[in-house]
Amino acid sequence: MSGVECWGGFSFLDTRHLTLDTQPSSALGMDPPIIDLQSDHHFMGEALRQAARAYEAQETPIGAVVVSEGRIIARAFNQVELLKDATAHAEMLAITQAEDAVGDWRLTGCTLYATKEPCPMCAGAMVHARLARVVYGASDPKAGAAGSALNLLQFPTFNHRCEIPAGVREPECRALLQAFFAEQRAKTDR
Repeated sequence: MSGVECWGGFSFLDTRHLTLDTQPSSALGMDPPIIDLQSDHHFMGEALRQAARAYEAQETPIGAVVVSEGRIIARAFNQVELLKDATAHAEMLAITQAEDAVGDWRLTGCTLYATKEPCPMCAGAMVHARLARVVYGASDPKAGAAGSALNLLQFPTFNHRCEIPAGVREPECRALLQAFFAEQRAKTDR
């Protein structure tokens, strides 16, 4: 499609060559375009912004946001190296922020968006926090705990299970991780 420019993994339409149609779209038999700010695609974009912050900080580029009733209540990115804390994964930090925002450790009805499939530590916290949904972008076949290597989010004997929409904006999420690790390998090859 011509007229599309990419920047930072996001596409923007070049509007210089578009003409304005003065007919209302309803007169043309079409509904006006709707931008769904409540969609998984939109919220994963917010998680990708957090992952980009991690990348800039030389952290593994994983971002997470928690959404309650259509509003983002927590945003975080990996800060393991910055904080010198093995538990400072984006998902763990976002869960803690969300618990503070709602004033309870139970995040019933909330959705967590993460750019990569959660690890066992994060998946365990998600179940304990009672998240309704965990939406992720890139799968992790080696250590993913939302269905790839194991599935702690829907473990049959646990008292809570999360819905798991997977692969949302997966190419963008995967590309950011691949670029980061390619840079890390290039540094060690010098």
